[in-house]
Amino acid sequence: MKTDGPVFGEKSLSKLAAVFDSREQAEDVAARLRQQFNLDGAQLQVISPEDPHPGRKIEPESRGIRQTAIKAHITFAILGIIAGLVIFAILRGMHITAVTSSPLAVAGVLVFFGAVFGLFAGGLITLRPDQDHVVMKVREALDSGRFVIVASPTDHSQRGQLSDALRTESGDVAGSL
Repeated sequence: MKTDGPVFGEKSLSKLAAVFDSREQAEDVAARLRQQFNLDGAQLQVISPEDPHPGRKIEPESRGIRQTAIKAHITFAILGIIAGLVIFAILRGMHITAVTSSPLAVAGVLVFFGAVFGLFAGGLITLRPDQDHVVMKVREALDSGRFVIVASPTDHSQRGQLSDALRTESGDVAGSL
């Protein structure tokens, strides 16, 4: 899940959250998992109801999120422009009168709308709707006075192992893709 590719700028693309009734239980499990999986503090955090800024612990990679926003918008805008040009070439190849009589106008419109749809896609990727239910689970648990461990695994293997470990410790676990 760690990527330096053209779209994501975050080290972790997945989130796991496990809910606990007491601080002691959450801290004990967190310490064990940090040692077992060799995780740093930012990858596995305990969030308490008194925490003044729980969002910072849920999403510790603010710089990575910013990079994802920039990369995703640029990448998908370029893909949208290319898609607009491909559609233009197909329509022109079909000898459609409206396209052949004013090719620059049609090409401009298709490139514009391709870029706009690409920017929309970049925005959707940046929003990460797959993580909404994890964030909601954390907020609901904190509102009810419970404690949460939030994990940010860096690959699929680590995600699977952490998910299994958290499920053995807590009956209330949520995860994103």
